[in-house]
Amino acid sequence: MNRRKFLRQSALAAGALAASRLGRLALPPSVVAQVGVTRKRVIVVGAGLAGLVAAYELTQAGHDVTLLEASTRPGGRIWTLREPFSDGLYAEAGAGRIPETHDLTLKYVKLFGLTLDPFYPSGGATLYSIRGKRIKLRPGETLDLAQLPFGLTPEERRLGLDALQAKYIDPVLKELGNPAAPGWPPERLKKYDQITWPEFLRSQGASPGAVELLTALSGWEDDSALDFLRDDLGHRGAKHLTKIRGGNDLLPTAFASRLAEKIRYGSPVVRIEQDVDPKGRSVRAVSLEAGSPQTHSAERMICAIPFSCLRRVEVSPRFRPEKHAVIEQLYYDPVVRVFLQTRRRFWTDEGLNGFADTDHPMEIWNPTFDQPGIRGILMAYLEDGLTRRVAAMPESERIRFGIEAVERAHPRLRVHLEA
Repeated sequence: MNRRKFLRQSALAAGALAASRLGRLALPPSVVAQVGVTRKRVIVVGAGLAGLVAAYELTQAGHDVTLLEASTRPGGRIWTLREPFSDGLYAEAGAGRIPETHDLTLKYVKLFGLTLDPFYPSGGATLYSIRGKRIKLRPGETLDLAQLPFGLTPEERRLGLDALQAKYIDPVLKELGNPAAPGWPPERLKKYDQITWPEFLRSQGASPGAVELLTALSGWEDDSALDFLRDDLGHRGAKHLTKIRGGNDLLPTAFASRLAEKIRYGSPVVRIEQDVDPKGRSVRAVSLEAGSPQTHSAERMICAIPFSCLRRVEVSPRFRPEKHAVIEQLYYDPVVRVFLQTRRRFWTDEGLNGFADTDHPMEIWNPTFDQPGIRGILMAYLEDGLTRRVAAMPESERIRFGIEAVERAHPRLRVHLEA
């Protein structure tokens, strides 16, 4: 599977770096409690993983925490689908992979006694579906660029896919510095933010065929070159991917079970008020519970919801202009996933592992390769501009689109398709 697309969706590099720092610097709960910190009332908004971690650590430190969650489940963008699949099968609608660089996540996986399994199967061939050609790559094999209908130079064909990409980006990576540093990017790098990934490749001397190939396989057609380079640098060490046995939602569930009485589900926050007590620092959150407004008061608040949700919350007084601008303008990549249940795992007849990479902004995953049973699930993972078009379709049309997209890689799909 193409590493670029994993990097794109797994996390922003800055977020991965921040998680790494937190994983190393987080104090054990007993240490925090021992320093004699005054017990405070704290509101945490959002029961995604960030909010759950904050609420858990604050509770362990002896603080009085109320966790407000708009939905009826914990986990946020960690969301394991178990319905409507048959035979106990499951798949990830949210975060699917845990890179080895995500220190903090791995810390809590270990703390709660959860078991990690490899994200990719160790056997079977991965499929590349490119320009109508189906190319099978077994473990240890590399993609022979001479098989592909792209106008590469003789040197580019000899390099192989990874070395081809490295040829054009590695010299520039040395200029990037630390993307987590204050004030990054420096002025000298801003030129890369003004051009797209294909334009960058052309500027580095890539042939038209190489530009077409690397763009097709990466899915980074319209994004800035600086965004791509930052992502690549931030995830250079993330080669080993895992998942939680039984479903990734077991991690937020483990947090939630330890915070059960502190979480208020179905409680979307609609207003935040700061410094409402003239005698001391305080906050209030107004949430809707069963349609009725409820007011929650505390001395501190941690807001752990995506900016796309925070934009709909009334904040008084408003955040300072710089912060407000970031909240309003931060871009989120859209994603669509289509899950197809099959009567049996027919792809194994060809020696395939069920994973595929395509020359469209789409991957195909097989989340059931290590799950028992004869039925299987193939997932079409759509990215970039394609997702907006597909998301706007009626559900039946979306499913039909997903079937046709997967069918290009797996022509026998309809024979075995069940749901």
